[in-house]
Amino acid sequence: MTRRIAWAAIAALGLAACTSVPVRPPLQTVELGPAALAEAQARLVARETAVRALPQLAFSGRVAMSNGRDGGSGRIEWRQTGSAYQVTLSAPVTRQSWQLQGGPSGARIEGLEGGPREGADVGELLREATGFEIPVAAMAAWSAGARADVTVSGPADVAFDAGGRLARVQQDGWTIDYLEWQPDPDPGAAPALPTRINAQRGDARVRLVVDSWAPGEAAELAPAP
Repeated sequence: MTRRIAWAAIAALGLAACTSVPVRPPLQTVELGPAALAEAQARLVARETAVRALPQLAFSGRVAMSNGRDGGSGRIEWRQTGSAYQVTLSAPVTRQSWQLQGGPSGARIEGLEGGPREGADVGELLREATGFEIPVAAMAAWSAGARADVTVSGPADVAFDAGGRLARVQQDGWTIDYLEWQPDPDPGAAPALPTRINAQRGDARVRLVVDSWAPGEAAELAPAP
């Protein structure tokens, strides 16, 4: 299967939904004073701890992707249990979809013309199959407003808005801008999660709008290939 054929499948997903992921400016980053910065950093660590303690992290929403030449968009469903993930991208109007499933040992993508494809490196697999750069190993953490595992994605730089809320993460060459968050929860409740995120590395861009989060009890995922 050539990349052109694979891209045609992805493009078909997004034609009906290409206007469903609105462009918005990111939060304004500011240089906080020492006390405010320490408080913002402590809140970030507390949220990361709470997020990583969840047995499962799942969301559904809309995504738009581009690689500097082509782009497409559609509905996205993401389910993460530990390091295992299952991602489905679909377009309800065209009734086409593809699914990515895997973990640290490799991944499998289904739904593209030519049949399923597998690979040990999920990033390389996606580039070859779709032409897109998608940071799968880190995306669940970034989507939840957390830094990705430093052993996988390297160290991260963060920036906050005037209220001490996370506004930007820079990690593994990616810049992740947070445009919108859930309302602050009551004390003792689960942490607020992002609802609009932009990620960019070079020409690769991913825009995500989360319509619903579903953190909760883990459902078993099939083992990675």
